[in-house]
Amino acid sequence: MHYELPIAAFIASFIVLIPLPWHWRVRNVPTLSLIAWLFISNMTYAINAVIWAGNIEVVAKVWCDITTKLQVGSNTALPTCCLCLCIHLERIASVRQVRMSPEQKRRRMIFDLLLCWGLPCITMALHYIVQGHRYDLVEDFGCRPAVYVSLASIFLFWLPPIIIVLLTLGFAGAAFYHFFCHRLTFERHLQAASSLTPNRYFRLMAMSLVQMIWVTIVTVSNMVFTLREGLRPWISWADVHSDFGRIGVSPTAFIPAQTLLIIYLSWWAIPISALLFAGFFAFGEDAKREYSAYWHATVRVVRRVLRRPAAATLGAVPVGLPTLTADSKSKSHYASEFDATDS
Repeated sequence: MHYELPIAAFIASFIVLIPLPWHWRVRNVPTLSLIAWLFISNMTYAINAVIWAGNIEVVAKVWCDITTKLQVGSNTALPTCCLCLCIHLERIASVRQVRMSPEQKRRRMIFDLLLCWGLPCITMALHYIVQGHRYDLVEDFGCRPAVYVSLASIFLFWLPPIIIVLLTLGFAGAAFYHFFCHRLTFERHLQAASSLTPNRYFRLMAMSLVQMIWVTIVTVSNMVFTLREGLRPWISWADVHSDFGRIGVSPTAFIPAQTLLIIYLSWWAIPISALLFAGFFAFGEDAKREYSAYWHATVRVVRRVLRRPAAATLGAVPVGLPTLTADSKSKSHYASEFDATDS
């Protein structure tokens, strides 16, 4: 039994939430969507690892139907969120438009939501085309999406993330091009076009590029390993879905060692993605200021709570607990990072 699997997934689920408050304040839809997808993916991985730790009992069928679709969606959602982020970073670095109207901000938010959530939902729906049976159940790992390995699965399952990665690298390259073209005045232009500092700008860009490299490695490795025995013929829709209600059950004792290793490594791809994301935002200057603000607020609350018994002994009227508010200086630091981009 792999006790480390649910522990690591639960830890990754909560670590990825650390940068949530300041990204929520700036209404950064791509990073908020990335946080949501990583949290959902890691939480489902953790629950699956708990339910099927050391067993292959066919239980929670509806749960598996839902989570396997979410796994398919996350394969597209993670690179799509980074693509959306790089699109906006490229527009910030360019000089095409400096300020945005409320209508343009609204259109930009709709564009972000369609990319980060609409496209993964379409991928989940298209998965049914190459879903040969209901799902697979692997001991210790839980339910996994079933894929009929054919030419159609390459175009619908593995190729879209790779295309999205290439588009992301293209926009990242364009953003760096704008930087080199305006490197002498880049910081001044960045402050005029947005509230980003160069440090925050390049941290967002670096996170996107690292995630894209990681997604490429995982996707290509899984595709090569899955296709090692060749493609199955696509005879007809009825043939592919002839035994659709079947649930493939795989005890680890009967899985070849090499295949089990690939399953194990691919499972860790999602927790590692969460750790990579948190690593770029949980230890920066923004995070330190946030931690400091929460620490001082907590200390003020504790001090007032400790003073209440003494005040009651002296006959004073006890006061209620204070409302926790962030430091005004800390709040003003988190202005919108993307207010100046066009839609």
